[in-house]
Amino acid sequence: MAGPQFITPKSVKPSRSAKRFTLAEANRSLPLVRRIVSDVVKTHDQITALQTSLDAAKAKDQPTLQTQLDRAVEHLQNYVDELHEVGCDLKDYQMGLIDFIGRHQGHDVCLCWKLGEESVAYWHEIQTGFAGRQPVSILEEN
Repeated sequence: MAGPQFITPKSVKPSRSAKRFTLAEANRSLPLVRRIVSDVVKTHDQITALQTSLDAAKAKDQPTLQTQLDRAVEHLQNYVDELHEVGCDLKDYQMGLIDFIGRHQGHDVCLCWKLGEESVAYWHEIQTGFAGRQPVSILEEN
């Protein structure tokens, strides 16, 4: 049986940032962002496993599992808040996908990075999302 299609815990507020980054600034923030996003992905996996266990648990085990789940969701929210303080937006909890708001030809775009990538190597228009990623080699910052 497949596991739940658990994407975002309902009680975790998504990050939203108005800060703008140059490509160089986004790349300089990656050591910290990488550590936080790694924690996000691990914690999201824990939450998914705890939710599955809670759904299948006997009544006597549910309070303990619920406490563990609540604690994990709180940790996840703290990580999301940390990313917001850095100024980037968490787009996918499982993949570790991050957007930094940047500029291309005078308008806002997303500088796109995901866990496992060495640097910010892609950008996309705000409305196109991940599927519209283009190499930063054609980015015209201004």
